[in-house]
Amino acid sequence: MIIWIGFLLMINLFLALDLGVFNKNPHEITYKEATQWTVVWTSLGLLFSGVIYFLYSKGYMQPPMEGITPWTSATEYITGYIIELSLSVDNIFVIAMIFKSFRIPKMYQHRVLFWGILGALLFRGLMIFFGVVLITKFSWTTYIFGVFLIFTAIKMAFSDDSEEFNPRDSKLYNLIRRWMPLTGEIYNDHFIIKKRGMLIGTPLLLSLILIEFTDVLFALDSIPAILGITTDPFIVFTSNIFAILGLRSMYFFIANLLDSFHYLKYSLTVILTYVGVKLILAHHYKLSIGLSLGVIAVSLLVGILFSLWHKKKYGETTSK
Repeated sequence: MIIWIGFLLMINLFLALDLGVFNKNPHEITYKEATQWTVVWTSLGLLFSGVIYFLYSKGYMQPPMEGITPWTSATEYITGYIIELSLSVDNIFVIAMIFKSFRIPKMYQHRVLFWGILGALLFRGLMIFFGVVLITKFSWTTYIFGVFLIFTAIKMAFSDDSEEFNPRDSKLYNLIRRWMPLTGEIYNDHFIIKKRGMLIGTPLLLSLILIEFTDVLFALDSIPAILGITTDPFIVFTSNIFAILGLRSMYFFIANLLDSFHYLKYSLTVILTYVGVKLILAHHYKLSIGLSLGVIAVSLLVGILFSLWHKKKYGETTSK
């Protein structure tokens, strides 16, 4: 419990420094700044694998099953972290569409994403807890998770990239409009304003709610995927959180480059299919963590290389 509390305090410290010091004043995140923060958060995420190794080697944390070495735990963390970052690509695309739809100025986008993280901490924590409980108490749920991931992979592979996502067409948007009065005007960095004794939601609030909702939807894919790698709640939670922390800077880093990675969705299809098969075979044959990490790394590398080749040969790819 002390380790969990210490981790949460560390994350809160990072967030406090982020909003209270480095991004105290709203401003547009430049490409250079986004690159620097992407390197920082990715480095922290990867270096935390050393903390995982230390905690498990010293006995401060115990793996859920016997025979799992500290090195295996650290490798499971890295594998889970890479999976989470990989599956965040489509999430970044949806966030970009939400900001575009509600015309959120770039100088306020970081603030919306910051508060979105706090909600993600809570929702993902709950989903991870119940997911681990289900797999631990009801072993047959691994088959359900496995089939679900394979179904998601097939759906992703045959999805129509030309269909543009419009958040204003969502049922959630219409529900929010019925629940509270809204304004289409931006009032600096305010999420809610008060007029004539009424609380009115601004486009920033709408964006925040929709981003939280889409994060929950994407977590339905990503959390079963990492549970296919490990059922250790601490590893699942920490890898998720570090991936989410890096998602904001990564958004500003690659939001305008998404169309360049034409074949990346097929890499994600392979990853989800592999993890789905791994879950289905979990009670019959255990695939090594080294193989899992290799499949994920090779899939992403091939997808990126083919995307760059496609862009070089055919020019700009078709926009999502």
